[in-house]
Amino acid sequence: MEPTHAKQYNPPATLKKALFVMIFFLVTPITLLTSFISLSTLKKSNLDEQIPQVKTLSYFQNSGAQVYASLPDTFPSISGEVKGADSREGLLKLYLSKNDSPLYPFAKYIIEISDKYGLDWRLTTAIAKKESGLCRAIPEGSNNCWGWGIHSKGTLGFDSLPEGIETVSLGLKNYYIDEGYKTVEDIMTKYAHPLSTTWAEGVLLYMDEISYLD
Repeated sequence: MEPTHAKQYNPPATLKKALFVMIFFLVTPITLLTSFISLSTLKKSNLDEQIPQVKTLSYFQNSGAQVYASLPDTFPSISGEVKGADSREGLLKLYLSKNDSPLYPFAKYIIEISDKYGLDWRLTTAIAKKESGLCRAIPEGSNNCWGWGIHSKGTLGFDSLPEGIETVSLGLKNYYIDEGYKTVEDIMTKYAHPLSTTWAEGVLLYMDEISYLD
């Protein structure tokens, strides 16, 4: 008679161990290689995100010196309009204030009128300094700080200092600049007394004082 249940085959323990070792050595290198490649790719991706890109080094040479600089993608810039009139007004006010001049309230107006007629913004003030000590030594009530219109019968007078500023500035343009008296030395030959030799020197000195006032 055949037995009721067939006898199951159990391979020897030694064969099982050998099979397990073979599978281990076959699968483990593949797993390790796959993990290493994945880890390397991940680290490279993170580094690319964290480290800023640097442009190629630019080379500069000046007087034999070699300088290398890494340049950013963009450079900071400063924008804005510089208004020369603002700084000129400050310098002129300071100069007139230090000289205790009645022209002080009209510093801005002097600059505006000078620009209007194409004159150096310091010229009329420097002439006033030379002719009258900036209006401190003028005929009473004349408002003429520039020695303008002096003749044998007296000195020309103006109703106000602004009128004097306008008249003298326009006169310098029409009767001096437009007629070819371009420099202070040229103006002296027509403006100053014929015997004067230091008028231009004084006016130029005062113009420099206005520009470089300490």
